[in-house]
Amino acid sequence: MQGTIKEIFELQRAHSLVLRNSSVKDRKEKLKKLKILIQENEELIFEALQKDLRKCEFEAALTEVYFVYAEIDFALKHLASWMKPQRVSASFSNILTKNRIYYEPKGLSLIIAPWNYPFQLLIAPLISAIAAGNTAILKPSELSSATAQLVTKLINNHFESKEVACFEGDASLSEALLQLPFDHIFFTGSPKIGKIVMTAAAQHLSSVTLELGGKSPVIIAEDANLEKAAEKIVWGKFMNAGQTCIAPDYVLISQNQEAEFLKLISEKIEQLYYKNQLLDLSSYGKIISEAHYNRLKNLRDQAIADGAVLVKGGANSDAEHTLEPTILTKVPLSSSLMQEEIFGPILPIITYSSLPEAINLVNQRAKPLALYIFSKSNTLAETVIRQTSAGGTCVNDVVLHISNPNLPFGGIGNSGTGSCHGFYGFKAFSHERGIMFQSNPDFNKLAYPPYENKKGLLKWLKKIL
Repeated sequence: MQGTIKEIFELQRAHSLVLRNSSVKDRKEKLKKLKILIQENEELIFEALQKDLRKCEFEAALTEVYFVYAEIDFALKHLASWMKPQRVSASFSNILTKNRIYYEPKGLSLIIAPWNYPFQLLIAPLISAIAAGNTAILKPSELSSATAQLVTKLINNHFESKEVACFEGDASLSEALLQLPFDHIFFTGSPKIGKIVMTAAAQHLSSVTLELGGKSPVIIAEDANLEKAAEKIVWGKFMNAGQTCIAPDYVLISQNQEAEFLKLISEKIEQLYYKNQLLDLSSYGKIISEAHYNRLKNLRDQAIADGAVLVKGGANSDAEHTLEPTILTKVPLSSSLMQEEIFGPILPIITYSSLPEAINLVNQRAKPLALYIFSKSNTLAETVIRQTSAGGTCVNDVVLHISNPNLPFGGIGNSGTGSCHGFYGFKAFSHERGIMFQSNPDFNKLAYPPYENKKGLLKWLKKIL
């Protein structure tokens, strides 16, 4: 790729007009090309993820690479139907017209990805952008530098810069990109930076998809299977060392069950992440940077200073940027640990005396990206769902809702705006254009002036509309 940011931007803006008329075949060929490129470089991707986050190959394959394959395959299977104009009914006032919704490309898109899933969260939105017929400029995170370097090289060496281009750089590059009038911006990251992106987008009235985060709670009802809940929560919380936007952030459990649950969750941590009483680094990731590592240590230490009780873990290795799976109880709700998204391997356990109290604790905080419920009662789960708000929800599991491309994935309020994956990703990068084809003859002249002698018509219309 050759050219400055502005040069590539102008090149893509011009080419986006051409892509408006790209066919199903054209878009599918690009998606197939992308899949082959990933397949041919799988080992290099795994090596980069190991270097950046100490992700083992199995976890990297499951949560990053194979996830992307599934997105591509789903798009290939359904793209023709997505692109087909959708029929909608006429209303009485235009009864003889033909009405359609066309999904047209928004145009030139910007995709800014985070460091925690640096491959998946850059490539999955790109799949949607290509499927919808857009050009795209990609900005990977500089913190996951090995993955950023590899993806930049692969994209720029195998795609024409007039269609897809990738730029490496720090926050100053993001600032420069956000000054440009993109048609759509897809950002994944923290609510703090999401506000900056939304402010910049407003200067050009660019549409945005913001995939943010927040404190995703787990509510464990008194009828739940505690052993299954403990195992699922341990897996969902501590994969990628807790650096997952939809990881359980804190657990709400009845006072009567706390002791049993703490015993079970401690056992599950030992079974899943320890070998011979030592943390198994071959299955457990590291914290991305020294700054994030120190932030997590400070959150842990401050919570304990505030009165929290350390139940499990808590040890750390500065050399390895590793914080062991940590369970805390009696965490004051005023503690920083309960005021900001943890985004690391620390799990506070909060007790409640009644389900309404647990629901109230959730509703006192900003709307989370995910909410998890463990209960044998669908009625109870429905009650919690109706009385709370969240980007998405799993009942009797965690995290897995992100794996179904038939479901929209996205936040609400502080946890984001817009949805992605499958058709919802295609829709995010598309404009739904309403089209009406007038019939011949038509009755529109009844609405034209002069209006004298039309009061009777008005009364008649009022009755039937």
